[in-house]
Amino acid sequence: MFSKILIANRGEIACRVAETARKLGIKTVAVYSEADAHAKHVAACDEAVLIGPAPAKESYLLGDKIIAVALATGAQAIHPGYGFLSENAGFAEACAKAGLVFIGPPASAIHAMGSKSAAKALMEKANVPLVPGYHGDNQEADFLQKEADRISYPVLLKASAGGGGKGMRIVEKSEDFKAALASCKREAINSFGDDKVLVERYLTRPRHIEIQVFADSHGECVYLFERDCSVQRRHQKVLEEAPAPGMSEERRRAMGDAAVAAAKAVGYVGAGTVEFIADYSNGEDGSFYFMEMNTRLQVEHPVTEMITGLDLVEWQLRVAAGENLPLRQEQLQLNGHAIEARIYAENPEKGFLPAIGTLRYLHTPPAVHFRVDSHVQTPAAVRIDSGVREGDAISPFYDPMIAKLIVWGKDRDAALANMAAALAQYRIVGLATNIGFLQRLVAGQAFSTADLDTGLIERNHDVLFPTLQPASTATLALATSLLLAQEAGDAGDARDPWAQTSGWRMNGSLLRVLRFADEAGDAGEYRIGVEYRGDQTWILHRDGAQHGLRFERQGDTDLRVTLDDNIVAGNVVRDGDIFHVFHQGRHAVLTWDDPLAHAGHVESEGGRLTAPMPGKIVAVLVEKGHGVTKGAPLLIMEAMKMEHTIAAPADGVIDELLYAVGDQVTEGAQLLAFTPG
Repeated sequence: MFSKILIANRGEIACRVAETARKLGIKTVAVYSEADAHAKHVAACDEAVLIGPAPAKESYLLGDKIIAVALATGAQAIHPGYGFLSENAGFAEACAKAGLVFIGPPASAIHAMGSKSAAKALMEKANVPLVPGYHGDNQEADFLQKEADRISYPVLLKASAGGGGKGMRIVEKSEDFKAALASCKREAINSFGDDKVLVERYLTRPRHIEIQVFADSHGECVYLFERDCSVQRRHQKVLEEAPAPGMSEERRRAMGDAAVAAAKAVGYVGAGTVEFIADYSNGEDGSFYFMEMNTRLQVEHPVTEMITGLDLVEWQLRVAAGENLPLRQEQLQLNGHAIEARIYAENPEKGFLPAIGTLRYLHTPPAVHFRVDSHVQTPAAVRIDSGVREGDAISPFYDPMIAKLIVWGKDRDAALANMAAALAQYRIVGLATNIGFLQRLVAGQAFSTADLDTGLIERNHDVLFPTLQPASTATLALATSLLLAQEAGDAGDARDPWAQTSGWRMNGSLLRVLRFADEAGDAGEYRIGVEYRGDQTWILHRDGAQHGLRFERQGDTDLRVTLDDNIVAGNVVRDGDIFHVFHQGRHAVLTWDDPLAHAGHVESEGGRLTAPMPGKIVAVLVEKGHGVTKGAPLLIMEAMKMEHTIAAPADGVIDELLYAVGDQVTEGAQLLAFTPG
């Protein structure tokens, strides 16, 4: 076994690898960019080396520099994690030439499966069923459009060297093909350095089912069952689970055997995932088709660990050190059900735009770390894999994932209940997250009844994106109680009645008016009256109704409120004049209008379009003086390796273009101006 390894990654996967290495007594070396100088993965490793500025191209993608650091620190092997250099055949070859073990498959296998089109050709020779499409080298736009017309719409454009949902576009009709192709190629060249695409028929209700495979250098290969990753947004996975709901033993064995055959066909070694799509549209029976092979450890590998009781990173290290696979196929057992939810810094209500900011408050559900006895792991009910802590920042340079929340249950219903409970306890303040969206997704009928396909989110849009409802009286009482409690704590001498802020009067009481509003500004404004009646009792007035109010502060954020005869427990986190109220698994964000601190609010100018986040302009689709209709694409920004289209908010005329292709823009920057009408 190795005595020291270098982890060529960051975030949660770097922390995950370091955890298993520590368990095995292996020293670890972290590499970090200037943006990650104080990151969690740096603290998780035994030593750390700075490798460059924040952009990945100047740090985490510098293979030569990472190899030099490994040699200088005495590391014997490099674990690439996922993303970055994990599927770079050239990097794997360079490691071997430098005398370092690449903890992954041989470069030949990465090369064979790294091109989606080449991999499909290989699978076709092996008689693995493929979705109808074009996977060749001719990349002329006219030719590809003819192929799409031949295949019939809708079609899926996919970057040949791609992954992670980048470089993918669904095209519904022929006249939209070339614009989608151009956008797909731009995103592909930026993310993968290769703009080659393939064209396939788009199945309208497919399920995304993948098989975890593992092979050693002695010719043995096994499959560790399947994961269903059908719930996706923008072609990126949101929820993953294992095993796949409704999977028969016969189908599991057929898919597992096909995956093992695919791995053996390329001389695979280590952890890999063979991805299939299963067709359930138009009465189909779930026939499966090869999609691609990911030659690395997947983001969603924890659900496989939870149902098998195995540590896949440990398997990676043992296989890379030349050991045999720890278990044979007949020894592998499937136990219970696991679900993983990806906690992202993003705004689902705004098209899942990534968010940046600081985690000013972070509370997670209690997690039980897994325990390994020999090769068998006792599954925990809740597990959290994360690369950030309270106070850390989510920057625009890397993927905005905050954590992976993984739960286990004896069956799917138990796992669903555990996930719902865990999400209700996950509380974050400082930036937008998808936690509320995940709660609705898990509780929704489609997911809870396993009515799964890759279009689940779009099909259930109205349920998953409901209209914001007015704050409940309980929510307002919690926010009010924290405000009053904080004011009482700042009042000075509690024995001096003249120092109190309760509204105490010698011969009467004071009705004080508090004004709150929903931060989004969509559900309304609230005028709350509070009146102190003595003996720590208040009267809360709302919409003509009166409620008795008492409260007890049980910590910085925990409150126990008695509202009339009802006890309300919740958590309120104050961030300036913004109150984050967590109650009954929901997160309400209220802005308090402080009458003593009126900061000027500048009204938005009509016709002003601003950047939703930092990024780069990659396409300008209009010219000055052009007339536009509502919803028409105006320009395209690239941020966090994804393209985002800025559309016209109304009919109007372009007055001015303030940026050109290639320009960097900051969040909130005015991009262009137009006159509505």
